[in-house]
Amino acid sequence: MRITTRSRYATRMLVELALHHDLGPVQLGEIAKKQKLSVKYLEQLIIPLKKAGLIKSHRGAKGGYFLARPPEEITVWEVVSLLEGDEAVTPCVSYPDLCEMSPVCPTRDVWDLLTEVIRDTLSRITIADLARKYQERLARMDSSSASASPSG
Repeated sequence: MRITTRSRYATRMLVELALHHDLGPVQLGEIAKKQKLSVKYLEQLIIPLKKAGLIKSHRGAKGGYFLARPPEEITVWEVVSLLEGDEAVTPCVSYPDLCEMSPVCPTRDVWDLLTEVIRDTLSRITIADLARKYQERLARMDSSSASASPSG
């Protein structure tokens, strides 16, 4: 299981949509600008996210994208497994028949446990959780830059 830019960027896009969840659609260009991502790359991610029912779109002058479900209901694992596949950290965990050592392998239990821990952890973290932390970080940055600027 690799966490590629597909999963990382899609998660960042979903966080941005979560921040606007009750405010209406967000244009892809706005998401790209705020997250410092390529619009072209985000366009590629839209397709599987729409197909999986994570986001929807609205056409027109005030169109854009929005979450299809509340951000509290979308987990990071859902995004990662959608874009990376539901594979384990090593092929022998997902497909034990690939290796004749699988039944007695001294390390297979470690890879199995690691896979389980990753799945469990990412299944407990929602897009809403990430959006909340992101807002907190932005607020801290704003307050620290405001306190660092000279008062006049």
